[in-house]
Amino acid sequence: MALFLSNKKKEKEINKVIEIHIGYIKPNPNQPRKYFNTGDLTQLAKSILQDGILQPITVRRIADENYQLISGERRLRAARIAGLKYIPSIVLNVTERTSALLALVENIQREDLSFFEEAEAISQMIDIYGMTQEDAAIKLGMAQSTVANKLRLLRLSSDEKHIITGLKLTERHARALIKINDYETRIDVLEKIAKGSLNVEKTESYIQSLLEDRKSGQAKKMPACFKDIRLFMKTINKAVDIIKLAGVDVQSKKVDSGDDIQILITVPKNTEKSEAKAI
Repeated sequence: MALFLSNKKKEKEINKVIEIHIGYIKPNPNQPRKYFNTGDLTQLAKSILQDGILQPITVRRIADENYQLISGERRLRAARIAGLKYIPSIVLNVTERTSALLALVENIQREDLSFFEEAEAISQMIDIYGMTQEDAAIKLGMAQSTVANKLRLLRLSSDEKHIITGLKLTERHARALIKINDYETRIDVLEKIAKGSLNVEKTESYIQSLLEDRKSGQAKKMPACFKDIRLFMKTINKAVDIIKLAGVDVQSKKVDSGDDIQILITVPKNTEKSEAKAI
């Protein structure tokens, strides 16, 4: 196949299925999929050798002799494993921006994309192409709330994502984990999930119990007399207000030193015989 084509021939190849030498197809830098299962690729390669490539890949021309992949990364990799020199391809006349968007959308809509890769791809769509969450939801045929929930997964650190992926946990496991704010506790919970082989329901129950215990523990750390102190303060403030209504220019000041609270009440000597007192 001649790779150096005239403009007229280039136009004729648009939207047509043509055979392109695999060596002249460059990867798409916006490919959201980071992990490809070697066993699955080998199985696909065997299928290709037996039945051929049933669905062409899509590419765009980037130079006389080069093309850039838009979609079909797994098929291209499997074709290389199978030892094919040429692969059926549909050449699209699109810009780099449109190509990147098509690659993201095509990959997001595939069932075998991991939920973290899916979240990363949606984030790319929003950040790079100036979309809102609602725009992305419409483009992908998802509810806006679904897009928002997937984007929350990106709050987890890279090592947490690695652990979750390694343990083959579900998206619901990850979403339950996000409810915990601190990294150390999340790691502890992941260890608990791994050791106990906790399913989603047990994980959600365990995390809910953990959060309730923490909330209860924080409440216990408060002084038992906290409510009494607030009542005491209200009583003092009310007393000061009554004195002011009687025409006395009394002043009050509260100082919180951390260990205790000091209330300073100042009464003018020329009005009352009482002296300034620090309570």
